[in-house]
Amino acid sequence: MALKTFKPYTKSTRGTVLVDRVGLWKGKPFKSLVSPKSSMKGRNNYGRITSINRAGGHKKMYRHVDFYRKKFDMIATVERIEYDPNRSCYIMLVKFDDNTHSYYLAPQKIKVGDKIINGSKKEIKIGNCMPLQDIPVGINIHNVEIQPGGGGKIARSAGTSVTISGMDGAYSLIKLSSGEVRKIDSRSLATIGVLSNPDQKNIKIGKAGRSRWLGRRPHTRGVVKNPVDHPHGGGEGKSAGGRHPVSPKGQSAKGLKTRDNKRTDKFIIKRRNKRKDNK
Repeated sequence: MALKTFKPYTKSTRGTVLVDRVGLWKGKPFKSLVSPKSSMKGRNNYGRITSINRAGGHKKMYRHVDFYRKKFDMIATVERIEYDPNRSCYIMLVKFDDNTHSYYLAPQKIKVGDKIINGSKKEIKIGNCMPLQDIPVGINIHNVEIQPGGGGKIARSAGTSVTISGMDGAYSLIKLSSGEVRKIDSRSLATIGVLSNPDQKNIKIGKAGRSRWLGRRPHTRGVVKNPVDHPHGGGEGKSAGGRHPVSPKGQSAKGLKTRDNKRTDKFIIKRRNKRKDNK
């Protein structure tokens, strides 16, 4: 896919950069694999706002993507590649030999009419899914399970992939894009290839209206609020806050490590790369 720019007829089109979706399916999604999706508007199951500045957005249906890939040893044909409003990468509709359909995440370089298959000891081919123990070292993979049978959890967004860097007994060493290396059970499933739509990161929204279509409301800076509303609030005139930057709840907003899962520390071989702050 290529990027699409616009002539500067307005101030918004001057800076707008979008992804050209040429070649994608233009019709409606597969009816039996979609269901209505209600917007949470940033609220949790108690109805309390836990993510601020979220509301509205375009109405959309949820596509039921199969992250488990448990239909083994049956050839599936890629019928079409679709845009999915619920995720950054594209999805593909596949049809199995028994005339059933499923939605899968679409990797790069896969085309309509290609054949894919799930199972053990299959061909190392883009779109095929198999256990980590059957995949050679250095191959790009996505939709990786953390626990066998738990469904793909790692590398599911646009343009992402991870690689197998080695083996350690019953575990495979997986190198993530962050630089972290961790052990995952070699029986866990993964899919060959790099996910589609790598130009997603180059999009420039261009105007406030497009953010509203995505369900993002206007954001008010903390320093212009009152002290009762934000830790940065208050002061006379244009004050800078007078303290380290924090969230509305008071949690540090600049690089504080919040991971608290000692149970899985033993699976992490190398921590992610440290962020280089621009000074």
